[in-house]
Amino acid sequence: MVVTHGSLQRARGRCALTIGSFDGVHRGHRALIDRVIAKGRESKLSSCVLTFEPHPREFFAGDAAPARLTRLRDKLELMAQAGLEHVHIARFDARFAALPAARFIDEVLVRGLGMRWLLVGRDFRFGERRGGDFATLETAAARHGFVLEAIPDVQFDGRRVSSSAARAALKAGDLRGAERLLGHPYTISGRVAHGAKLGRGLGFPTANIVLRRPPPLAGIFVVEVDNLGHGVASVGRRPTINPLAIPLLEVHLFDRDEDLYGEHLRVRFLEKLRDEEKYDGLPALRAAIARDAKQAREFFLKHG
Repeated sequence: MVVTHGSLQRARGRCALTIGSFDGVHRGHRALIDRVIAKGRESKLSSCVLTFEPHPREFFAGDAAPARLTRLRDKLELMAQAGLEHVHIARFDARFAALPAARFIDEVLVRGLGMRWLLVGRDFRFGERRGGDFATLETAAARHGFVLEAIPDVQFDGRRVSSSAARAALKAGDLRGAERLLGHPYTISGRVAHGAKLGRGLGFPTANIVLRRPPPLAGIFVVEVDNLGHGVASVGRRPTINPLAIPLLEVHLFDRDEDLYGEHLRVRFLEKLRDEEKYDGLPALRAAIARDAKQAREFFLKHG
């Protein structure tokens, strides 16, 4: 999959395109992507997604924006696994937000990406002050000669699939519900950073992953790490010792003690054990971690 960033020159090829933030790359997003890939093959067009960084809600709402389901790297990996040929990442800044709908169509979609076929939902809004809508695209399609298709809402288990629904399930600790909506287990990935070595001092060394923004879930979890095995993890602010402003992901891997600093880990969340708590001193904290580790091991014994 080819990934491009920033300003677009006149496209050399032609593409079948869909547009969105694709946070989580859930079942609804996969329906869009799969349709674009199929149409590209049918019409001999490259399959393409236009997405944004940062998320538009983060640009407009700042720290009040909803938690991200996926970091950019994870989002791109999920798109590549789906079979997309091209993803263009537009920088969503003040200049981009102020782009009138007509210029967005002309300069970005038609000339910049070479769009000849477009798939969006009927509620899709775009351009300065969200002034463009599906009707705007219908008019532009007649003028520019591209084909426009609408995709209906995707339902799964009787409910509409959306990033906000997956986010709500994760906040409630319903990991199985989130997985049903996403179509894949919820994961967080990142690079292991040096920490205060508190876990090692308590007898439970951890691989620490710094999170730039608060994630959609918090607490203590049973986890599995790609290529490294089973463990227990905390996503929280460490209220007992040195409270943090932004949650930290701390992963204790069972029966392993190698140096993982600088390694990129992918952590799959399988079961929530409890919420994070503040304890009266290190002995109480260590006892709680030991109980969590015991419960996590029992989970794997039960589930193979």
